[in-house]
Formats: sequence, C-alpha cells, structure tokens
Amino acid sequence: MGVVARRSTMTFFSDPGCQYSHRVRIVLAEKGVVVDIEDVDPTAIPEEVLEFNPYGTLPTLVDRDLTLYESKVMMEYLDERFPHPPLLPVYPVTRALSRQYMYRIEKDWCAAADQILAQGDTKASDKARKELRESLSAIAPIFTENPYFMNEEFTLVDCCLAPLLWRLEQLGISLPNRRQTKPLLAYMQRIFERPSFRESLTDLEREMR
Repeated sequence: MGVVARRSTMTFFSDPGCQYSHRVRIVLAEKGVVVDIEDVDPTAIPEEVLEFNPYGTLPTLVDRDLTLYESKVMMEYLDERFPHPPLLPVYPVTRALSRQYMYRIEKDWCAAADQILAQGDTKASDKARKELRESLSAIAPIFTENPYFMNEEFTLVDCCLAPLLWRLEQLGISLPNRRQTKPLLAYMQRIFERPSFRESLTDLEREMR
C-alpha cells in the first residue's frame, strides 16, 4: 500500500447523480460543514480516489488521516463529529430504530431504485418500479402522525429517504394524488424546500425534476 498524502481539509468525492452521495451531501449541508466537494465521473474514477479507497467507489470522504467509503458510516461520523444540529435521537432504543429504518430503506427501496436504473426498460425493472410505487404509497399515512419519518425532528433517516424520493420521476414512478398518498406528497414538498436539501443538489440532480 502506497503512502497517501494527508489533506488539510475535509474532501468529499461525490458522484453528482448518485443517491448515496446525495444523502451525505444533505448531512454536510445540514451541519454547515466546510468541505471540498469534488464531483467525480463514476465511469472514470481518478487515481487519487483509488489511493484513498481500495474499492474505488463513490462516495468517498477524506478527513485528514481518516477515509470513509460507506455512506451510512459517513453520515453517522459527521453527526458525531459535528453534533449540532443532532441528526440521530439521543436514546439508545430510538437510535437503534433509526438505524434499522435506514437499513430497510436502503435494502428495500434504494436497492429497487438501483435495479431500475441498471436494468432499464425490462420486465424486471417494471416489476421493481410497481413494487416500489406500491410500497411508498402504503407507508404514506405514517406522515400524518409526524412531520418526518417516524420522528418529530429531521434525522439521518430523512437524509436517506429524500434522495430516493427526489429521483422518482427519473425512475419512471409517479405517485397518485389521492387521500392516502397526500401525507407523503406533503412530506416530499416539506423536505425538498428545506434549505439544506436545496443546497445539497448538484446541477445534474436539479435536472431530474
């Protein structure tokens, strides 16, 4: 392993169109972290990223001697290093539940979105699109109880969900404007108007909607 030059400032190597990079950018904006964000073409990973990250994947976060290359780990690290505003609940039970929500969002919904984008116009992607639309519609009523995902405050869970919801049009998914889905649609509008979310968007992401 070669010697990697230490950086004096935090650097975030980001895929400007990737939902996993987007979620970290939301956290960075929410915290007001001073960071160098370098947009990287995922089809042409530069040697610098490969020096920091043995997998050559995006996103990659470099903070002095520390390199992180898993988005949820980055998000929790940023929340702990920059504690205000807090983005995870204080109590162990609710923190554990938040982590489990993030796991399920990624495993069930984000994975479906990845499948749709990777497979294009196929029967498998049509099935994934239908299941994702129905699953999101089914959870819509939970937003009648709290303004954010299972919480009164904006948390890392919302940071995971918001990039996915922003990409629904790109995925070919349109949520019906019905009584059942209105709470989710209102949640989406509330999240998308949040200053940190607006700040987190790349030019490529702005063109998605």
